[in-house]
Amino acid sequence: MVMASSSTKRIIIVGGGFGGIETALTLLRKGPRDAKITLISSSPHFEYTPALYRVVAGVSPLEACIPLQDIFEGKNIEIVRDTVVDVNIREKRVSGSSGSVYIFDYCVLAVGSEAAYFDIPGLKEFSFGFKSIHQALRLKRHLHEIFDSYTGGTHEEKVCACHVLVVGAGATGVELSGELSVYLRRLARQHNFPPEFVTLDLIEAGPRILPTLEEDVAKEVSYRLRNLGVNVFLNRTIMKEEAETVFLKDMQMKTKTLIWAAGVRAHHLYKEIRGLTCDEKGRVIVDEFLRAANATDVYIIGDGASTPYAGMAQTALRDARIAAKNIIANLDGGKMFVYRPVAASQIMPVGEGWAAAFIGHWRFYGKIAWWLRRIVDLRYFFSILPPRKALLVFKGGTSLCESCEVCSEKI
Repeated sequence: MVMASSSTKRIIIVGGGFGGIETALTLLRKGPRDAKITLISSSPHFEYTPALYRVVAGVSPLEACIPLQDIFEGKNIEIVRDTVVDVNIREKRVSGSSGSVYIFDYCVLAVGSEAAYFDIPGLKEFSFGFKSIHQALRLKRHLHEIFDSYTGGTHEEKVCACHVLVVGAGATGVELSGELSVYLRRLARQHNFPPEFVTLDLIEAGPRILPTLEEDVAKEVSYRLRNLGVNVFLNRTIMKEEAETVFLKDMQMKTKTLIWAAGVRAHHLYKEIRGLTCDEKGRVIVDEFLRAANATDVYIIGDGASTPYAGMAQTALRDARIAAKNIIANLDGGKMFVYRPVAASQIMPVGEGWAAAFIGHWRFYGKIAWWLRRIVDLRYFFSILPPRKALLVFKGGTSLCESCEVCSEKI
């Protein structure tokens, strides 16, 4: 590790997601060359979360798993793999689970969010998530094992084994349901399993899917899901889950696969840091410059900031640029930039070749919207990677990478 001189300003970025990477790249492009930038991440790779639902449905993990070294190759930044367990705002130090301590002049916290199970009995133990590449691959392996294990089972065993529940009809649950609706039936045929046993249910506690979007969008997407064979259940609250049974408020279902897409919360680290003030959702209260209240050298961006539209990748990217510019302004003695939240555009794929796009006041659906989403993905890869590697990642996302010998032989 290269030691910084006493006059060198030390900037520590905690988190290797959208916000952390964009902060680092903006500082490298526009910041002073004598600043020492360190990015601390618990993972050696960046997870492109918009592609995780595709990984579950058989797409290569290459699109969703990009090594940080590929992003920052040849750039003047230190990448440290460590899990941050404490931030001492007063003493300006970050502590990692490795025992290492990192001293900072400026710190950007971008550790994102985590699953929230709302204390529902059995849910954490028996459900599947896909907020990380490891969870997505675990779920994909499970689906393959289901078809492989129950080919010779009884009628009742097959019905239970092939009943998949996706809980939570926000954008994440909708995208996954649309992709799985086709993938599961194809998977059944590859395993010589009767596809008519496959049932996919989307469960929503509220009165309609996509509750944060306009009702006309929700209706179009709901119609698309039903055409794909997805059963949509509204006003259904999960009460508890056991090994093979899910208990709803007014019914129960037999299943071996419940996928939890209903709840997220700000990462628990934020609440554990002394000196930070959090809102009722666990997100940190920030000032107009995205600095933590009463901590002018600590910036909070992305899912952990108590700002409008937090929780979306576009918001994290915008936060990151503002935080980086304000650090640079502090170092140069310039005027700081006031943060103004902007509603993010969204393109939501629902099954192969179809998407719903809402950009400002514009709304359109179908193949064009789906291709537009793929262009957005490619554009982002070009923004963080050299052209050749960006194309490799994008093409990798279109190739199958199955989880078992049965499917590998048939590709």
